[in-house]
Amino acid sequence: MKRVFSGVQPTGNIHLGNYLGALKQFVELQEDHECIYCIVDMHAITVPQDPKELKEHILDVAALYLAVGVDPKKSIVFVQSDVSGHAELNWILTCNSYTGELSRMTQFKDKSKNKESAPTGLFTYPVLMAADILLYDTDVVPVGNDQKQHIELCRDIAGRINSKYPNTFVMPDGRFLKAGARIMALDDPTKKMSKSAENIHSRISLLDEPSKIKKSIMKATTDSEGIIRFDIENKPGISNLLNIYSVLSGETIEDLEKKYEGKGYGDFKKDLVEVTVNALAPIKERYEEIRHSQELIDILNEGAKKADEIAKQTLKRVKENFGLGL
Repeated sequence: MKRVFSGVQPTGNIHLGNYLGALKQFVELQEDHECIYCIVDMHAITVPQDPKELKEHILDVAALYLAVGVDPKKSIVFVQSDVSGHAELNWILTCNSYTGELSRMTQFKDKSKNKESAPTGLFTYPVLMAADILLYDTDVVPVGNDQKQHIELCRDIAGRINSKYPNTFVMPDGRFLKAGARIMALDDPTKKMSKSAENIHSRISLLDEPSKIKKSIMKATTDSEGIIRFDIENKPGISNLLNIYSVLSGETIEDLEKKYEGKGYGDFKKDLVEVTVNALAPIKERYEEIRHSQELIDILNEGAKKADEIAKQTLKRVKENFGLGL
């Protein structure tokens, strides 16, 4: 089986865009792949974090992994900083990457915009992401389209090293979202749904109460036409809501357009509220069962042991190829 690796930062409650764009893929892939899923806490500290809150968020995300259907019997689930190989390989890759290619990363440009200086970790974190992937001889990386440049960098670094030291790394491939699967902000459908947006009604988090879900959907931006049809360019708001409805219900967008022909946005939104609440209810129930349990800690500890065994094998090969150690 091909090996899959991916991770999510522990920076607050996971929203619907994260779930439909990434975690839903995680669950599907574990059925016919060897999957390794990580909570990437080392990436979180590229910006200041409250230590107590960070520890809580790590467990929040781990519990949500399991709540959405990631099965620790089929997949390895662990916390990034519990496997020291991530940091060790990161340094080796940093020595084989260049400031020019890192300065071209669009996410760094966005996050450092209008700042006189930025943390070095913010500049170099794509190299740590490459280390995360290459440490496990990863074949497939399920990520959003906004991470495409980082996957290309990972492949560039791996190829560069392989040309000097043959057979050091497995060359990974990105598994990107299909067109139309990207979930946008409810208040501004031209922007991606985000945890950090100031308006809490711009997103739906997996643990939101039904009353919050209802308010966010009913307030969602649409348009003045009043016709329910999919047209991202001219009707981004209703197209985004159709995307959400389709993925959560399993109904095609074409069927939904027919279903709501002649009906208004109010009826459509009310039904979408019901679909969303029903889809998220079992996730929230499972999350509450496991979040404060010893089972969660045991799963993460066991996952770290399994991940560390794989990481050590990769590092042994890498260090031998580079001439490091005795």
